Amino acid sequence: ERAGKTDVSVAVRSSATAEDLPDASFAGQQETFLNVRGEASLLDACRRCYASLFTDRAITYRSVKGFDHSQVALSVGVQQMVRSDTGGAGVMFSIDTESGFDKVVLINAAWGLGENVVQGAVTPDEYEVFKPLLDTPGLSPVIEKKLGAKERKMIYGGEASDTRNVPTSKAERAAFVLSDGEIIELARQACTIEKHYGQAMDMEWARDGDTGEIFIVQARPETVQSRAEAGALKSYTVKSHGRELLTGLSVGEAVVAGRVCLIEHARDIGRFVDGSILVTGTTDPDWVPIMKRAAAIITDHGGRTSHAAIVSRELGVPAIVGTGTATHVLHDEQEVTVSCAGGDEGAIYEGISDYVVEDLHLDTIPRTRTNIMLNLANPAAAFRWWRLPAEGVGLARMEFVVNNAVKVHPMALVRFDELEDGDAKAEIAALTRSYPDKTEYFVEELARGLSRIAAVVYPKPVIIRMSDFKTNEYAELLGGRQFEPKEENPMIGFRG
Repeated sequence: ERAGKTDVSVAVRSSATAEDLPDASFAGQQETFLNVRGEASLLDACRRCYASLFTDRAITYRSVKGFDHSQVALSVGVQQMVRSDTGGAGVMFSIDTESGFDKVVLINAAWGLGENVVQGAVTPDEYEVFKPLLDTPGLSPVIEKKLGAKERKMIYGGEASDTRNVPTSKAERAAFVLSDGEIIELARQACTIEKHYGQAMDMEWARDGDTGEIFIVQARPETVQSRAEAGALKSYTVKSHGRELLTGLSVGEAVVAGRVCLIEHARDIGRFVDGSILVTGTTDPDWVPIMKRAAAIITDHGGRTSHAAIVSRELGVPAIVGTGTATHVLHDEQEVTVSCAGGDEGAIYEGISDYVVEDLHLDTIPRTRTNIMLNLANPAAAFRWWRLPAEGVGLARMEFVVNNAVKVHPMALVRFDELEDGDAKAEIAALTRSYPDKTEYFVEELARGLSRIAAVVYPKPVIIRMSDFKTNEYAELLGGRQFEPKEENPMIGFRG
């Protein structure tokens, strides 16, 4: 009656009294059933949802977290299905998940149903929105847009309650799921929900492919950064390292060195060696018992809001997700170093690297009459310093932002078709695949990189030094060698 039609498909979701408490996410512990049709199927899904309270994985998780099994109650919510199979879906947080920076909304998005994003089965698009400028006319508050691989999408199958994955098209992989307008609309909804609950929130959303309407389908408390000690910072610095084997999205800020334990299927978790580095394609709740025994976790797929990322963060285990090929590049017993110390992008290095750890307690920093400002160079790592008692950014070198965020020589974008270096051309094509006009890539990435730095200290001042590249430094950018002269002494040659 409420749907206004007889043939209606619904989602059956759990809502438990001990689920998603501020100190435990219970991510994926209870079952969700999508695309349920008919009274008999609905009643069956409800019973299975209740029964999922007592699966092995749910019992194990509660035991680890110290919850009394008899004190956990579960209700079932029935929602009309959003046709996100023809649209898109994802997860968003009203806080930066790694640093706890509370002035941004983090949004992940992929084509099709949202289960792939939650389970980390795909590497989604990632967007960041700066909250203080959400309603400022004439300004774009979107300060980060990263195109994800979005390798597949989940759609409805032929039978009731059935879903299946199909490969995404080349056009879908090269396009952002959300427009800037939709990103901003979602960010506004995140802020409204956060204000209502009075705390940082973790939400799931879905966009109907038929109507274009966006729905919030789940909201729960953020469980890690909300509990982090506000006055403490731990800084990791890699002093020397071997060859870079892989990169991905970093979870946490730690550095760990050790031996790889490659496990591709949950049925093989019995051979996991405690304290080793878990390497796998993706994780789901069945993997939690060994995730907490791992020194670090590396996955092929997933984003910063996937199951692997959420649980790793909660357990305090550093992880690098969405590497693409970790299960093919790494092998059992191989010695590697996992570094999440470089900001949003994590790196896996060959061998055991030399690194140092420093603990900093903010309440021990002396207050001075001189205004102390930050020097920031890498936009990807900027958010981790937001708690420092600084009066702004005293120096942000634009050439560092070009190096770290843009990575491409400007003339290689202007004259892309004339590039002679095939490898550089392929790499540039991959970086700019969502930009019909490749020169816009340089402008937008530079603007967003500077925006991330400015956001950390807003509304305090930021001093930006314009680019002072030497010709040999410009030549090191992708496609740069073709456009730079070879000077004997670049220090006194062409600059800027």
